[in-house]
Amino acid sequence: MSTKDDAARAGPERPVPEDYVAERIKQEREARGWSTVALAEKMAEVGHSLNQAAIWRIESGKPRRRVNLDEALGFCKVFGLTMDELTAPPLKHADLVIRGIVRECIENKAALARAKSDVEFLERQIDRLEFELKHFASYGDEQKAELEQLIRLEEEAWKRQHP
Repeated sequence: MSTKDDAARAGPERPVPEDYVAERIKQEREARGWSTVALAEKMAEVGHSLNQAAIWRIESGKPRRRVNLDEALGFCKVFGLTMDELTAPPLKHADLVIRGIVRECIENKAALARAKSDVEFLERQIDRLEFELKHFASYGDEQKAELEQLIRLEEEAWKRQHP
């Protein structure tokens, strides 16, 4: 293939989805506050090595560098996108501030869901342990009094160590 053919493929006659991909890569990178170097490192981490200069040429080159299928799959992994999302028209109204707020909201919701799950697990553990303690206390009044004293002393010691 000639250099003229290469220029035509990379230039103004290139398929529109390729421009979408280049814009989307830049949007996703900037929304995360990553440099092109950081994105290159993340691509390498997921097994799709691409250097910083190649990323810059994809995003801003004149003409832009094309993205091959292997690289597109890597970008999908790094950004958590499907191929349809990567090749769709870029989000025109979602500026970096709004995208950051949306991402933070989603991350906080996920953290809350994990915390709720942890709370449910701890509640089950406490129920199990309290059941075992009630079984011990069922031996008699002396054991019950001793258990209540032990619980009180342990709670006080814990509070002193964790003000």
